Amino acid sequence: MKSNDAISKLRSEKGFLTDTELAESLAKNNTVLDDSILVSKVAVIGMNNTFYPGAVIEQRGNGKVTIGDGNVFYPGTYILSTAGEIIIGNNNEFGPAGVTIKANMPDALIRIADNGRYCDGVSIMGKTTLGMGGQILGNITVQSCMLAGGGTFQEPDPDKRGAVLKGFGLARNIALEAGQVVNGAGDFADSPVEQQSAYHPKVNR
Repeated sequence: MKSNDAISKLRSEKGFLTDTELAESLAKNNTVLDDSILVSKVAVIGMNNTFYPGAVIEQRGNGKVTIGDGNVFYPGTYILSTAGEIIIGNNNEFGPAGVTIKANMPDALIRIADNGRYCDGVSIMGKTTLGMGGQILGNITVQSCMLAGGGTFQEPDPDKRGAVLKGFGLARNIALEAGQVVNGAGDFADSPVEQQSAYHPKVNR
């Protein structure tokens, strides 16, 4: 097993914060639950984010990663930009059960707004915009999709919530308005666009 000094050297050589740098910089304004996380030295990270063990934020080459405030990165979160840009807003949940967000082409641009939920094996890539309150739930490969923003999953009227993809398979070039959902199994282009009220009754308060 390598010594802590040797591991810190390897982290630094790969462009990641060392365990000391994690404690002295990232952890000052964020909650770092384990020093196993890997965070690029050049990624822009906001405040009050929570990093669970095994989360990876990697920026290399011509890539760019910007992360806002109050997000939660559960184990199995892997964010990579080697070209293009990833922009993440505030108060999103990434995971549990795995999330991959990848910008590895020059024209890649992934924008994730606020208050979203992304979990259960989702992979996000290409030119993808996920609006406020958006959700992607399931083992779904998302390529160049647009989910319109709306309320969070707690919004009493489901047809006013951010758009949702759920199920499993490939979602490519899908565009949804607020309150819409595609429950896919395989190619999402073969599945109907529905209103979220088909799955969740309106809550009267």
